[in-house]
Amino acid sequence: MEYTIREAKREDMPQVLDLIKELAAYENASSEVEIKEEDLEHEGFDEGNFKCFVADVEGKIEGMALVYFRFSTWKGRTVHLEDLIVREKMRGTGLGGALYRRVVQYGHENGVRRVEWVVSEGNKNAIEFYENTGADIKKNWYTVHMDETGIRKNIQE
Repeated sequence: MEYTIREAKREDMPQVLDLIKELAAYENASSEVEIKEEDLEHEGFDEGNFKCFVADVEGKIEGMALVYFRFSTWKGRTVHLEDLIVREKMRGTGLGGALYRRVVQYGHENGVRRVEWVVSEGNKNAIEFYENTGADIKKNWYTVHMDETGIRKNIQE
């Protein structure tokens, strides 16, 4: 199978959104996807808030990796991998590994001291893959989110 890992274009965002929805369905969280194509286009291409790499197989986007810069008080600028998604039918073809290597390369090109991401404890295949690449999985750290309801609650006086 021939494929190309490349930077996403604005016109790729409908297929990127399809991948996001596919992941959400896999995680039994379809109703939680609120983002729209216009949001991805605006935030990624007008505002420059993220970089997206895609796995292009014969003109169809079969995988994606979305990253952005963060700042660590310990390490300085880092790259955060928000999502790496490969269509279910394409898993095991090497697309995920190629996208992962592209993200790591992007971090290196930008001189960061750390590439970071979150993985679900139930995703044993990904955990094994990441450990085999030398990634350090921090099992004693928690990911914390606050949704819009929590935000509103915390800003009320």
